[in-house]
Amino acid sequence: MTVVQPNKHFAYRFIKRTADIVISLSGLVILSPLFIVIAVMVALEHEGGVIFRQERAGWKNRPFIMYKFRTMVKNAAALRDEMERFNELDGPAFKMKNDPRVTKAGRFLRRTSLDELPQLYNVLKGDMSLVGPRPLPTYESEKCTAEQLQRLLVKPGITCYWQACGRNDVSFDEWMEMDLRYIKEQSIRTDMNILLQTVKAVISGRGAY
Repeated sequence: MTVVQPNKHFAYRFIKRTADIVISLSGLVILSPLFIVIAVMVALEHEGGVIFRQERAGWKNRPFIMYKFRTMVKNAAALRDEMERFNELDGPAFKMKNDPRVTKAGRFLRRTSLDELPQLYNVLKGDMSLVGPRPLPTYESEKCTAEQLQRLLVKPGITCYWQACGRNDVSFDEWMEMDLRYIKEQSIRTDMNILLQTVKAVISGRGAY
């Protein structure tokens, strides 16, 4: 098994956390009008809360509640077992193009990644970072191998190599390898490059569904 070690340098950790706080707080304030517009759009389309909450596996395997704008029908979780045979991603994660549980507004939010904006609050709280491995639901994370679980050695992030390099066009194993690669390459430059690549990926919509 390949063993990875996260960047433990004080300067890197201090700069990363400071940037997380400043950017997430600024984003929550500046984007608040957009939050309201999206909330109204989601609320008008279907019943259920505007914000979707789900337990995810966090740093050192500590569970936390991650927030997203709701993009699926209210009973989506109950319907998952029926949809499992249509899973288009290998491994424990579930991804499906044209998932019938996704609402019209949800498709737009997913394609533009606007559904992820509430995670700025997770970043401000310290549950997540702007850049880091995408957090899996706890029930999916439990199915990862010991090597793959090394992704939990760092805080999960809103974006990562997987988000920036194809997202759902990448296999699960490749996704996990990208996360371990990120841990090996952790630096301010790496984080900045991933953020820039993510902007390009969001604009192009590549791999988003």
